[in-house]
Amino acid sequence: MEPHLLVGEMIRQARSSLGYSQYAVANELVRVSGNDALTREEVARWERGKRIPGPYWRKWISTVLELSLGEVEMAARFARAARWSCEVTRTASMRR
Repeated sequence: MEPHLLVGEMIRQARSSLGYSQYAVANELVRVSGNDALTREEVARWERGKRIPGPYWRKWISTVLELSLGEVEMAARFARAARWSCEVTRTASMRR
């Protein structure tokens, strides 16, 4: 994986390189985790950057998409920092 990827980009790239659909990733995450609360829509939200997967799902994502947990954790931190940076910029521009 490329350095400094956001977690959504990392998920999309890894999924594509493995030839998985969003449905396949969601189904495999449900299977390996034993938690049926995940849907394809949530995988899509992660990929679009609308949501950042929590620590519970990051562990399973690393397993299913054959990524190191450290890579996934780092990408989640980058995504959180990028989101925070956008919020600060948006708030500052609204005050003008």
